[in-house]
Amino acid sequence: MTATVHGFQTQVAKLLDLLANSLYSNKEVFLRELISNASDAIDKLHFMSLTNQDLVKDDPVFHIRIRADKDAGTLTISDNGLGMTLDEANSHLGTIAESGTEEFMKKLTGDAARDSQLIGQFGVGFYSSFIVADRVTVLSRSVNAKENEGVRWESTGSGTFESENIERKQRGTDVILHLKDSCKEFLEEWTLREAITKYSDHISVPVELWAEKFDAPEKKEGEDKESKPKSHFEWEQVNDAKALWTRNPKEVKDDEYKEFYKHLTHDYQDPLCWAHNKVEGSLEYTSLLYIPKTAPWDLYTRQNQHGLKLFVQRVFIMDKAEAFLPTYLRFVSGLVDTNALPLNISRELLQESAVTRKLKKALTKRALQMIGKLASDKDKYAEFWGQFGNCLKEGPVEDYDNRDEVLKLLRFASTKDGTSAQSVSLDDYIGRMVKGQDKIYYLTADSYEAAANSPYIENLKKKGIEVLLMWERIDEWLMGNISSYKDKEFVSASASDLKLSDELGGKEEKERKEASAKENKDLIERFKKALGDKVKGVEVSTRLTDSPSCVITDGNRMMTSQMKRLLEASGQKLPDEKYTLEINPDHPLVKKAYAEPDETRFEKWAEVIYEQALLSDQGGLKDPASFVKNLNSLLLG
Repeated sequence: MTATVHGFQTQVAKLLDLLANSLYSNKEVFLRELISNASDAIDKLHFMSLTNQDLVKDDPVFHIRIRADKDAGTLTISDNGLGMTLDEANSHLGTIAESGTEEFMKKLTGDAARDSQLIGQFGVGFYSSFIVADRVTVLSRSVNAKENEGVRWESTGSGTFESENIERKQRGTDVILHLKDSCKEFLEEWTLREAITKYSDHISVPVELWAEKFDAPEKKEGEDKESKPKSHFEWEQVNDAKALWTRNPKEVKDDEYKEFYKHLTHDYQDPLCWAHNKVEGSLEYTSLLYIPKTAPWDLYTRQNQHGLKLFVQRVFIMDKAEAFLPTYLRFVSGLVDTNALPLNISRELLQESAVTRKLKKALTKRALQMIGKLASDKDKYAEFWGQFGNCLKEGPVEDYDNRDEVLKLLRFASTKDGTSAQSVSLDDYIGRMVKGQDKIYYLTADSYEAAANSPYIENLKKKGIEVLLMWERIDEWLMGNISSYKDKEFVSASASDLKLSDELGGKEEKERKEASAKENKDLIERFKKALGDKVKGVEVSTRLTDSPSCVITDGNRMMTSQMKRLLEASGQKLPDEKYTLEINPDHPLVKKAYAEPDETRFEKWAEVIYEQALLSDQGGLKDPASFVKNLNSLLLG
């Protein structure tokens, strides 16, 4: 059969070009990736063989073998796992079989350092071969295929590959790397031995190296000198081949945990933290959970698949099992191994299983404890929060049972800190409430600057009351769905009623507002007449100290202007909302407007003061041209 030439998927061609320029800082990472892929192929076949022993009867002992051929300049990584058909080889080796690939490729910038980091997060597996090889040949045969349905796949990584069916007796896959001249060190036994020990000691499958062994020297009778020792080659198991998670956590070194994480996730960075637990009793399981340093590139894409690797009695069952952790913890990776589930469990049955629900509850607790422990290190937690904070904010709404536990882990900026650093916990906030304060005050806005300089918080700041500042898109949704923490009610600084206690002057301010309303009755009526049906009403304000005006809605602002814009951006049609205008009668601009005898010019002043409030609250106006025209008219006098 003549080999057929195919073009790589566009994304693969671009990726291979980047890899050819050695974006990985450690070239030896290719060996970890290929051994990891081989291990996965063996795990899958092992699982299938539990119900069909005929699949492996001709070669029942699983292994991964690595052989260097110095004369040919090749390095071969072989496994006796699942293998591939021709169609599977063309699909798996010619495309990136990941959802959201297009979005991933758009993120590549051409900056080697940034692209290297992104590729490391994406996990390129087989394609890492082209870091060290200028030609790669893959020989494979699916466990379900006949001997004449073997596969040969080959490429130089330059944009095309060729493939064909061949005769192949054994199942499994050989990846043959024709090494670049600059990478011939990977033909040396000591280099391979060191890399295998470093990257694959924890893999439960034996990794064997074709190693040179020296025979004991012989001493012939009647001769003083021993003969020169002869050598031969044989397969030698290099790795420990004991699944890391089955070992006593006290015996596992940090470096071993880090390398196992890279094997599991194909991430090139060390994890931020991990938690290894063995539980015995009515529900026996072992879990090993990790939090990465950097958020996966597709963390917020809808197609993102997440979840733990599932093992049952140390047999690999499925990858990315979503049933064991809630969605807001989708950044947590790792595995769970239990004897409480059947080996033939499917994803559908997993969702319905009572054991799964118990495991999910337990693993969620474990993950939150791991994050809570991380929170004791402010620097590390700041690093974590910068990557995964917005994910965690989904938790209080998604996971009612652990609501307070998740709220405890959230971090915010505040008026006390004076920076955009989100480092204030709700417990910090409660611990420094002023005397008489019994509410948690917050403000959502479009940016930190808009929140920090908002007129809504002027009086609260004057009273020494701390305000939590929020500007992420998810904050509106979060605050619209939670009402309190540790019996302390959340109150928006833009609410019509700030619910200040009497000790904080709530009663006094109410009386002052009533007195001011009487005193400024004419001013209020004049503004109402000038603005007409543009506003719901006009009131004097006690919350403003430096600004002339602000707009408010009824209640605790369940539909804030920011939320309204977010909904409109998603295509939802919302009715126009009328605001109540609050004015500061002591502000020079309001006094200047009130002193204007010409009603036409006063109407312009009223509109400018109202639209200033809208601009401050919403960051934009429906008719900015009219605002500018009125303002220019007043400035020119």
